Amino acid sequence: MKYSDQIGAWLQQAGYTHYFYVGGGNIMHLTESLDRYLTGVPVVHEVAAGIAAEYFNEISDGEKALALVTAGPGQTNIVTAISGAWLESRELLVLGGQVKTADLARGEVRSRGIQEIDGVELMRSTTKLSTRLEKPVSAAEFYELIETSWTPRKGPVFLEIPLDVQAAQRDEEPLVQRKHPDLPIVDNARLKEVIEAWHTSERPILLIGGGVNRETVDAVRDRLEAFAMPVMTTYNGSDRMDGDAANYFGRPNTWGQRSANIIIQQSDLIVALGTRLGLQQTGFNWQEFGRHARIVQVDVDGAELSKGHPKVDDAVCADANDFLKRFVSDGFEPKAEWVDKARAIRNAVPRIEEVNQTGEGYLSPYEFILQLEELTAADDLIVPCSSGSAFTLTMQLFKQKLGQRLVTNKSLASMGYGLSGAIGAAIAGGGKRTFLIEGDGGFAQNMQELGTAQINGLNLKMFIFDDQGHASIRMTQQNYFDGKYLGCDPKSGLGLPQWEKLFPAWDIPVMRLPVHFRDDDEVRRRLEQPGVSAFIVPIDPKQTYFPKISSRVTESGSMESNPIDRMTPEIDYIGSLANS
Repeated sequence: MKYSDQIGAWLQQAGYTHYFYVGGGNIMHLTESLDRYLTGVPVVHEVAAGIAAEYFNEISDGEKALALVTAGPGQTNIVTAISGAWLESRELLVLGGQVKTADLARGEVRSRGIQEIDGVELMRSTTKLSTRLEKPVSAAEFYELIETSWTPRKGPVFLEIPLDVQAAQRDEEPLVQRKHPDLPIVDNARLKEVIEAWHTSERPILLIGGGVNRETVDAVRDRLEAFAMPVMTTYNGSDRMDGDAANYFGRPNTWGQRSANIIIQQSDLIVALGTRLGLQQTGFNWQEFGRHARIVQVDVDGAELSKGHPKVDDAVCADANDFLKRFVSDGFEPKAEWVDKARAIRNAVPRIEEVNQTGEGYLSPYEFILQLEELTAADDLIVPCSSGSAFTLTMQLFKQKLGQRLVTNKSLASMGYGLSGAIGAAIAGGGKRTFLIEGDGGFAQNMQELGTAQINGLNLKMFIFDDQGHASIRMTQQNYFDGKYLGCDPKSGLGLPQWEKLFPAWDIPVMRLPVHFRDDDEVRRRLEQPGVSAFIVPIDPKQTYFPKISSRVTESGSMESNPIDRMTPEIDYIGSLANS
């Protein structure tokens, strides 16, 4: 059989069901062959193929998607998506075309074949594996290559396949899947130490990251609640918990919830599971993170445990899922006094603070999130974008319902992720309603994929913050350069569309939201009706965004970022407790 057909059969046997792609001459055999075995979803731009595949894999229960791109510009266009999956430790397989092996430059000249770029070298720094198949490999070798993407720590795999290799003839061979190698697990003595530390602590916190599977949390949820164990989540672990659970205390982060930041800084024990405790999580002033706490970090990547920040008292290189299951198998007495105090802090600190100003006729983005939250259902998919105010406000305010899935890519923080990610999530969701929350500047970077959403009939509801430009860039220029605006809005040369005129080009219904849209009959009708719909959120270009982490001048005259519990403007939360 033709080798490209064999690859399609192997991918199907390995659990792949979809591929996102842009056609091209150097992948003509793979494009035609994969269609025999998988469902192909053509997109307009290759970066969308990578992002959609990443989000599909995050949402799907068991099925897998990959991205297929041609040589040259197909490969250069998908670099951003590969980089995002690398930083977020997400599964992503990318197959790239290449010129015939006889036409490879091999470093002798810049390029010999048409559109020839060395994709292997291009992708090497942001993949777990980047290699070229210069001849057909066996089923066992192929499986070993692709499984690298989904074995911990997950990450992208790039396989470049020249045109003549795709077309080669070979004897058919079935794929033999291997048992996944066992992950390291914590030994009983080490686990017992952490359990004892919990017993003796007064103010413990369990911080659940994206490395802890939803299935794991579902399996231990009853025990977490029965022991009233105080739980927090990272952004990537958000949908593991019910936002209204009595033992859930929010998402601490540099742009996190003020109450959650205060609570975690009050703790005397932080057990961090499946999170690398990066600078967004701890704050740039990582020396102050958990200032009174013993920090236990459980992660499968030893490099993350020894990177030097934050301070970690107990670094455990082990599977966080196994650790959590065994950890809660022990009996724990509820820390009633601490839970009551943490709940009081959550209740005393308002979700929307009065410091923010919204101009007449505009919709407060803070009020928008709270109103939208009430209109979502427990089986909806929530896709915030990955940068800017639309992202940070969603992650700071949105109270997730148990059963909802919430996916973003915060590590790369690239504009333009939202729509492509929502497309992948919606396809994986099989018709589930998908909410996209995106800024106008970010949406404009990938708005060509509106055609992909429409032609596939996705149940996608898009909310676009219309604040006339890049709000975060505008704020930076206001704060640091006295309002010398450059390339951040129409007045400084940034061209953005008239949104009500854009969506009709794809026959997508669009409406501008009224200030009190939660009770608007037309809004509710459009949300309940299947299909693609767009909603323009009128945001004041001069809108302020607080609370946030600021920097301060130290006694030596240098600048230092505040710890995460000293968000600007600072508040007297003890006084707030007394008055609540």
